[in-house]
Amino acid sequence: MESVYLAVAFGAIVAGFVQGLSGFAFGMVAMSCWAWFLEPQLAAVLAVCGAWTGQMIAAFTRRRTSYWQILLPFLVGGLVGVPLGTYLLPFLDAAVFKAFLGTLMVIWCPIMLMSSRLGHVRVRSRLANGVAGLIGGVMGGLGGMTGVIPTLWTTMTGLPKDEQRAVIQNFNLATLSITLLAYIASGAILPSMLPSIGLVMLAVLIPVLAGARLYVGISQSTFRAIVLSLLTLSGIAMLVSSVPQLLAR
Repeated sequence: MESVYLAVAFGAIVAGFVQGLSGFAFGMVAMSCWAWFLEPQLAAVLAVCGAWTGQMIAAFTRRRTSYWQILLPFLVGGLVGVPLGTYLLPFLDAAVFKAFLGTLMVIWCPIMLMSSRLGHVRVRSRLANGVAGLIGGVMGGLGGMTGVIPTLWTTMTGLPKDEQRAVIQNFNLATLSITLLAYIASGAILPSMLPSIGLVMLAVLIPVLAGARLYVGISQSTFRAIVLSLLTLSGIAMLVSSVPQLLAR
């Protein structure tokens, strides 16, 4: 049991630092560690609770501009997408969806990373932002990865790093709050999970602040490289989780 708690704490510490630095990716980093030790339901609950805690810490410890004109379409799309993804979960082939999206990210993100001239889409319409938020919300309902598509889209459009990070953090905070409420309402959070949830919430505190402090000193190009690298790893994680399921059919 002690080894399990150590694994939970280690995953939360590393994921909290990455989230503090980039504004997203808690679930991806934590799940890469927890998947080997925890049941899927517990791992999913801990990922949502840890990511939500990290976003709350960031919201109350560092003053940031919300960029409401950019953020609002993402939020509207995301708040529609979370329940939609939850509803579609029993009907959608999640393995095929993750394999397709993972392949796209593994191919496209390294191309963007290697060439600064590629991937800058000159479209920043509210409709496009809303669609990105909608897909992010659906992915949150399907598997808790709310920030992947909005982060990819804001990177492709060349949004400045401070605006991008603020938009993604506020978007994740809103969609994760809805997801957490859905978990509570559905009874997905069991009494036996509470010690692990408390451990995760405590473990992310200092790493999130440390990551946020490091963020202040990095350049636009370095931040872009970090985000695209994390998105590539997100794609790999999707493929690792989905391909064995597809091959087993």
